[in-house]
Amino acid sequence: MGTNDLAKDTRVRIAPGREALRSWLMTCVAAARAYGLDILDGVYNDIADAEGFARECGEARDLGFDGKTLIHPSQIAASNAAFAPSAEEVAQARKIIAAFDLPENQDKGVIVLDGRMVERLHAEMARRTLAIAEAIEAAGQQRRP
Repeated sequence: MGTNDLAKDTRVRIAPGREALRSWLMTCVAAARAYGLDILDGVYNDIADAEGFARECGEARDLGFDGKTLIHPSQIAASNAAFAPSAEEVAQARKIIAAFDLPENQDKGVIVLDGRMVERLHAEMARRTLAIAEAIEAAGQQRRP
């Protein structure tokens, strides 16, 4: 996403929370998903504002972006922290997949897991979470001497 270009062309102001841009951001996320594409959120211009950058990464993740474009190496860690699945998310994903893999659940579209309704679509989401976690782990192992 070229958020700076979008702000320039529409004349909206980029402010914390990016409320003025939100409808366009969500439209772009929906369009990317409709075509099976990943989408990266635009840059955060204030390199010195690490807290603001981390906040915007979290907002982008919650809006459905797959990552964030970066303009400085100091932004890598916060971006990775925001977009990488947490240990809890990975554990829950494994639990959902394991539950649907049980012989008694293989043909079910919905199960109850820990008192919660879980649909087969949640298993698909869990598989994506695990794939991301495994890709991050593999990339980390490639960098080790």
